[in-house]
Amino acid sequence: MARIRILLVEDDKNLGMILKAFLDAKGHLATLCGNGEEALAALETNSFDLCVTDIVMPVMDGFAFAKQLKTLQPTMPLVFLSAKKEQSDILEGFSLGADDYVTKPFSMDELLMRIQAIYRRCSNTHSVPSSFQLGSFTFDAPRHLLIQGDKTQKLTSKESDLLLMLCENMGNTLERSKALRNIWEEESYLNARSMDVYITKLRKYFKDDPDIEILNVHGVGFKLVVK
Repeated sequence: MARIRILLVEDDKNLGMILKAFLDAKGHLATLCGNGEEALAALETNSFDLCVTDIVMPVMDGFAFAKQLKTLQPTMPLVFLSAKKEQSDILEGFSLGADDYVTKPFSMDELLMRIQAIYRRCSNTHSVPSSFQLGSFTFDAPRHLLIQGDKTQKLTSKESDLLLMLCENMGNTLERSKALRNIWEEESYLNARSMDVYITKLRKYFKDDPDIEILNVHGVGFKLVVK
Protein backbone atom coordinates (compact mmCIF):
# COMPACT_ATOMS: atom_id res chain seq x y z
CA MET A 1 0.00 0.00 0.00
CA ALA A 2 1.29 3.46 -0.88
CA ARG A 3 2.21 5.84 1.91
CA ILE A 4 -0.78 8.16 2.35
CA ARG A 5 -0.21 11.74 3.53
CA ILE A 6 -3.14 12.36 5.86
CA LEU A 7 -4.30 15.72 7.21
CA LEU A 8 -5.79 14.79 10.60
CA VAL A 9 -7.96 17.48 12.23
CA GLU A 10 -8.94 16.63 15.82
CA ASP A 11 -9.21 18.93 18.86
CA ASP A 12 -9.00 16.09 21.43
CA LYS A 13 -5.22 16.03 21.87
CA ASN A 14 -5.09 12.56 23.42
CA LEU A 15 -7.23 10.97 20.71
CA GLY A 16 -5.40 12.94 18.03
CA MET A 17 -1.96 11.81 19.18
CA ILE A 18 -3.08 8.19 19.53
CA LEU A 19 -4.60 8.18 16.06
CA LYS A 20 -1.59 9.92 14.52
CA ALA A 21 0.78 7.40 16.13
CA PHE A 22 -1.39 4.52 14.86
CA LEU A 23 -1.50 5.84 11.27
CA ASP A 24 2.24 6.57 11.27
CA ALA A 25 2.96 3.08 12.63
CA LYS A 26 0.96 1.62 9.73
CA GLY A 27 3.34 3.29 7.27
CA HIS A 28 1.39 6.47 6.54
CA LEU A 29 2.22 10.09 7.37
CA ALA A 30 -0.34 11.95 9.50
CA THR A 31 -0.15 15.68 10.28
CA LEU A 32 -2.24 16.59 13.34
CA CYS A 33 -4.08 19.93 13.62
CA GLY A 34 -6.34 21.04 16.47
CA ASN A 35 -8.98 22.94 14.47
CA GLY A 36 -9.96 24.06 10.99
CA GLU A 37 -7.83 27.19 10.97
CA GLU A 38 -4.69 25.21 11.84
CA ALA A 39 -5.56 22.75 9.08
CA LEU A 40 -5.97 25.52 6.49
CA ALA A 41 -2.54 26.86 7.49
CA ALA A 42 -1.05 23.36 7.08
CA LEU A 43 -2.52 23.17 3.57
CA GLU A 44 -0.55 26.27 2.58
CA THR A 45 2.83 24.62 3.20
CA ASN A 46 2.19 20.88 2.78
CA SER A 47 0.67 18.48 0.28
CA PHE A 48 -1.84 15.87 1.45
CA ASP A 49 -3.54 12.92 -0.17
CA LEU A 50 -6.57 12.73 2.14
CA CYS A 51 -8.19 14.55 5.06
CA VAL A 52 -9.82 13.12 8.20
CA THR A 53 -11.60 15.73 10.31
CA ASP A 54 -13.66 15.97 13.48
CA ILE A 55 -16.71 18.26 13.41
CA VAL A 56 -17.09 19.83 16.86
CA MET A 57 -13.92 21.90 17.30
CA PRO A 58 -13.05 25.39 18.58
CA VAL A 59 -12.11 28.34 16.32
CA MET A 60 -13.36 26.65 13.11
CA ASP A 61 -15.49 23.52 13.18
CA GLY A 62 -15.28 20.63 10.76
CA PHE A 63 -18.20 21.65 8.55
CA ALA A 64 -16.82 25.18 8.08
CA PHE A 65 -13.37 23.76 7.39
CA ALA A 66 -14.78 21.27 4.86
CA LYS A 67 -16.40 24.10 2.88
CA GLN A 68 -13.03 25.89 2.70
CA LEU A 69 -11.18 22.67 1.85
CA LYS A 70 -13.50 21.81 -1.02
CA THR A 71 -13.10 25.33 -2.40
CA LEU A 72 -9.30 25.13 -2.27
CA GLN A 73 -8.87 21.46 -3.23
CA PRO A 74 -12.18 20.07 -4.51
CA THR A 75 -10.76 16.64 -5.39
CA MET A 76 -9.13 15.89 -2.02
CA PRO A 77 -10.83 12.88 -0.37
CA LEU A 78 -12.54 13.81 2.91
CA VAL A 79 -13.61 11.66 5.87
CA PHE A 80 -15.60 13.01 8.80
CA LEU A 81 -14.80 11.40 12.18
CA SER A 82 -17.32 12.59 14.74
CA ALA A 83 -19.46 11.78 17.78
CA LYS A 84 -22.38 13.52 16.02
CA LYS A 85 -24.63 10.64 15.00
CA GLU A 86 -27.84 12.39 14.01
CA GLN A 87 -28.94 11.65 10.45
CA SER A 88 -29.08 15.40 9.75
CA ASP A 89 -25.37 15.72 10.66
CA ILE A 90 -24.39 12.73 8.53
CA LEU A 91 -26.38 14.07 5.57
CA GLU A 92 -24.77 17.50 6.05
CA GLY A 93 -21.34 15.86 5.98
CA PHE A 94 -22.02 14.07 2.71
CA SER A 95 -23.60 17.19 1.20
CA LEU A 96 -20.29 18.98 1.82
CA GLY A 97 -18.45 16.41 -0.30
CA ALA A 98 -17.40 13.80 2.24
CA ASP A 99 -16.30 10.41 0.95
CA ASP A 100 -17.14 8.74 4.28
CA TYR A 101 -18.59 9.54 7.71
CA VAL A 102 -17.30 7.52 10.69
CA THR A 103 -18.95 7.88 14.10
CA LYS A 104 -17.19 7.75 17.48
CA PRO A 105 -16.43 5.45 19.20
CA PHE A 106 -14.74 3.72 16.30
CA SER A 107 -12.28 0.97 15.46
CA MET A 108 -8.92 2.37 14.34
CA ASP A 109 -8.35 -0.69 12.16
CA GLU A 110 -11.71 -0.12 10.44
CA LEU A 111 -10.94 3.57 9.95
CA LEU A 112 -7.60 2.64 8.39
CA MET A 113 -9.30 0.22 5.99
CA ARG A 114 -11.79 2.92 4.99
CA ILE A 115 -8.99 5.44 4.42
CA GLN A 116 -7.03 3.00 2.27
CA ALA A 117 -10.12 2.01 0.26
CA ILE A 118 -10.98 5.66 -0.45
CA TYR A 119 -7.38 6.40 -1.42
CA ARG A 120 -7.26 3.45 -3.83
CA ARG A 121 -10.56 4.43 -5.41
CA CYS A 122 -9.56 8.07 -5.84
CA SER A 123 -6.10 7.14 -7.14
CA ASN A 124 -7.60 4.83 -9.76
CA THR A 125 -10.06 7.43 -11.03
CA HIS A 126 -7.73 10.44 -10.90
CA SER A 127 -6.60 11.57 -14.32
CA VAL A 128 -3.92 14.15 -14.94
CA PRO A 129 -4.63 16.71 -17.67
CA SER A 130 -2.33 16.49 -20.67
CA SER A 131 -2.08 20.28 -20.89
CA PHE A 132 -2.19 23.14 -18.42
CA GLN A 133 -3.05 26.81 -18.93
CA LEU A 134 -0.57 28.86 -16.92
CA GLY A 135 -1.33 32.55 -17.39
CA SER A 136 -0.36 33.40 -20.97
CA PHE A 137 1.42 30.03 -21.37
CA THR A 138 0.16 26.59 -22.32
CA PHE A 139 2.16 23.63 -21.04
CA ASP A 140 1.79 20.61 -23.33
CA ALA A 141 3.08 17.90 -20.99
CA PRO A 142 3.16 14.88 -23.35
CA ARG A 143 5.15 16.81 -25.99
CA HIS A 144 7.33 18.69 -23.45
CA LEU A 145 6.32 22.06 -24.94
CA LEU A 146 5.79 25.44 -23.27
CA ILE A 147 3.81 27.68 -25.62
CA GLN A 148 3.19 31.43 -25.41
CA GLY A 149 1.49 32.94 -28.45
CA ASP A 150 3.67 32.14 -31.45
CA LYS A 151 6.69 31.21 -29.28
CA THR A 152 7.37 27.59 -28.37
CA GLN A 153 9.98 26.40 -25.87
CA LYS A 154 11.00 22.75 -26.07
CA LEU A 155 11.63 21.44 -22.55
CA THR A 156 14.06 18.75 -21.54
CA SER A 157 12.63 15.60 -19.98
CA LYS A 158 13.54 16.68 -16.45
CA GLU A 159 12.24 20.23 -17.00
CA SER A 160 8.95 18.79 -18.20
CA ASP A 161 8.72 16.26 -15.36
CA LEU A 162 9.41 18.95 -12.76
CA LEU A 163 6.93 21.40 -14.26
CA LEU A 164 4.30 18.64 -14.44
CA MET A 165 4.72 17.92 -10.72
CA LEU A 166 4.43 21.64 -9.95
CA CYS A 167 1.24 21.83 -12.05
CA GLU A 168 -0.25 18.79 -10.32
CA ASN A 169 0.36 20.54 -6.98
CA MET A 170 -0.54 24.05 -8.21
CA GLY A 171 -1.18 26.39 -5.30
CA ASN A 172 0.27 23.84 -2.87
CA THR A 173 3.81 23.02 -1.90
CA LEU A 174 5.69 20.41 -3.90
CA GLU A 175 8.03 18.81 -1.38
CA ARG A 176 11.68 18.71 -2.42
CA SER A 177 12.01 15.12 -1.23
CA LYS A 178 9.04 13.98 -3.33
CA ALA A 179 10.39 15.64 -6.50
CA LEU A 180 13.85 14.20 -5.93
CA ARG A 181 12.51 10.67 -5.42
CA ASN A 182 10.17 10.80 -8.40
CA ILE A 183 12.45 12.54 -10.93
CA TRP A 184 16.04 12.00 -9.77
CA GLU A 185 15.27 8.72 -7.95
CA GLU A 186 17.60 9.64 -5.09
CA GLU A 187 17.76 12.34 -2.43
CA SER A 188 21.34 13.58 -2.50
CA TYR A 189 23.12 16.92 -2.24
CA LEU A 190 24.11 16.93 -5.91
CA ASN A 191 20.60 16.03 -7.08
CA ALA A 192 19.13 18.74 -4.85
CA ARG A 193 21.48 21.33 -6.40
CA SER A 194 20.56 20.03 -9.85
CA MET A 195 16.88 20.52 -9.06
CA ASP A 196 17.57 24.11 -7.97
CA VAL A 197 19.15 24.74 -11.38
CA TYR A 198 16.05 23.38 -13.14
CA ILE A 199 13.78 25.56 -10.98
CA THR A 200 15.85 28.60 -12.02
CA LYS A 201 15.50 27.62 -15.70
CA LEU A 202 11.72 27.26 -15.36
CA ARG A 203 11.50 30.69 -13.74
CA LYS A 204 13.39 32.18 -16.70
CA TYR A 205 10.92 30.64 -19.14
CA PHE A 206 8.05 32.35 -17.30
CA LYS A 207 9.79 35.73 -16.82
CA ASP A 208 7.59 37.44 -19.44
CA ASP A 209 4.43 36.76 -17.42
CA PRO A 210 4.46 38.41 -13.96
CA ASP A 211 1.33 36.49 -12.97
CA ILE A 212 3.31 33.24 -12.78
CA GLU A 213 5.62 32.57 -9.85
CA ILE A 214 7.55 29.57 -8.58
CA LEU A 215 8.00 30.32 -4.89
CA ASN A 216 10.51 28.86 -2.47
CA VAL A 217 8.85 27.41 0.64
CA HIS A 218 11.78 27.49 3.06
CA GLY A 219 12.89 24.07 4.18
CA VAL A 220 10.00 22.31 2.41
CA GLY A 221 9.98 22.78 -1.36
CA PHE A 222 8.44 24.88 -4.12
CA LYS A 223 5.00 26.24 -4.99
CA LEU A 224 3.67 27.18 -8.43
CA VAL A 225 1.29 30.15 -8.15
CA VAL A 226 -0.71 31.60 -11.04
CA LYS A 227 -2.46 34.86 -10.11
